[in-house]
Amino acid sequence: MATLCKKYKAPLLLGAGILFLGIGAFRGEIVVVLQKAVIICLECVGIG
Repeated sequence: MATLCKKYKAPLLLGAGILFLGIGAFRGEIVVVLQKAVIICLECVGIG
């Protein structure tokens, strides 16, 4: 049983990650993440 858990753990986590990435993209959260990334980068440079 433990071998099956180890065998399917990585593919299940990868599938869950892809699923949640798709849900976030569908909801339009990519724009929000990119806006926050730009603000953080500008703050690091000292412009923002």
